[in-house]
Amino acid sequence: SKREIKMRKLDSTKVRPLKSEQLLHIEDHDFALRPGFGGSPIPVGIDVQVESIDSISEVDMDFTMTLYLRHYWKDERLSFRSNKNKSMTFDGRLIKKIWVPDVFFVHSKRSFIHDTTVENIMLRVYPDGNVLFSLRITVSAMCFMDFSRFPLDTQNCSLELESYAYNEDDLMLYWKHGNKSLSTDEHISLSQFFIEEFSASSGLAFYSSTGWYNRLFINFALRRHIFFFVLQSYFPAMLMVMLSWVSFWIDRRAVPARVSLGITTVLTMSTIMTGVSASMPQVSYIKAVDVYLWISFLFVFLSVIEYAAVNYLTTIEERKQLKKRGKASGMYMDAVQAMAFDGCFHDTDVDMDLSGFSEPCEDSETRTSETNISNADTTRLKRKRSLKGNVGRIILQNNHVIDTYSRIIFPSVYIVFNFFYWGLYI
Repeated sequence: SKREIKMRKLDSTKVRPLKSEQLLHIEDHDFALRPGFGGSPIPVGIDVQVESIDSISEVDMDFTMTLYLRHYWKDERLSFRSNKNKSMTFDGRLIKKIWVPDVFFVHSKRSFIHDTTVENIMLRVYPDGNVLFSLRITVSAMCFMDFSRFPLDTQNCSLELESYAYNEDDLMLYWKHGNKSLSTDEHISLSQFFIEEFSASSGLAFYSSTGWYNRLFINFALRRHIFFFVLQSYFPAMLMVMLSWVSFWIDRRAVPARVSLGITTVLTMSTIMTGVSASMPQVSYIKAVDVYLWISFLFVFLSVIEYAAVNYLTTIEERKQLKKRGKASGMYMDAVQAMAFDGCFHDTDVDMDLSGFSEPCEDSETRTSETNISNADTTRLKRKRSLKGNVGRIILQNNHVIDTYSRIIFPSVYIVFNFFYWGLYI
């Protein structure tokens, strides 16, 4: 009646619907329900354009990505008449009044919709009820990384999309254009990684309490730049190992020089290893860089042990020489005193030239023959010594040979180790 119409006009508590809302008949439908409620599942197409990969964190095992997420579906409740068959575009204010898919990111840690200068949301409705819903989102999600080959590794990460409330009986997620649904900016680059590939895939996820859900995957492979770690870890470790070999050319009696060089290289290797470990997660398995650094540390440590062995053998040799010289000096004095007493030189086992003191004696021939017999017995005893004793005596008398062999063995083994290491991991 005219009276009721007049009362509605005078009622200021009701807000008049916008012209766009009137055109879409928003007040005539319950948009809390999905399109086609009670029937077959509604298909929702997805396509993604990756704007940038902002960061990759090995410590937190996650990545941060900025992308444009677009949804496509058909809601006949939003269809409208259009003489020119043109679509209508809206911003985020209309989103709260209609039904939109509840897509979320699985294994997401943080995410947000950009809101500068306004929320980066676009809604485009076509006359036949087809809808395009686009968002600009930055999301940080988990990436389960394997560091057993670090830093010569390749990491495979994925960003997973899924409906939170609607299982496969109500909503069917799919890639709108197949493999072409995933596009990337041509200028995407990372400081520590090469982006080898981007790919799109789909699957199903099962939850025991709610059922099966469609899930979409954005897969990408990252191969690490090795040059940074060569400069920061591998090359300094090589230099420290080669620096430890310098001690093999330093005189074995220069104890302060060789000891200080060995300690310096050991401490430097420890610092390099600590720096690498500090920037990595505390994993329970051995990484490739750990193998290289620990083997390098072992070479440096063995160079210190090598000098300890040389110094010890040198000390034993010098003591034996001092004892031999002291004993020879005592025998020499006894021989001089005996010759002064009876006027005849008494031969001893000492290897000295005492010809200046020898004079003819009556029993010299007899004593000479006895001495020859004694020397022959001594020679036979020496020949019966074991090979082990001979080798030990040679080492004691020529312990500088250890340094000579070390100059060849240490570099050769280290080169072989590098050959196998880089061949195995590259």
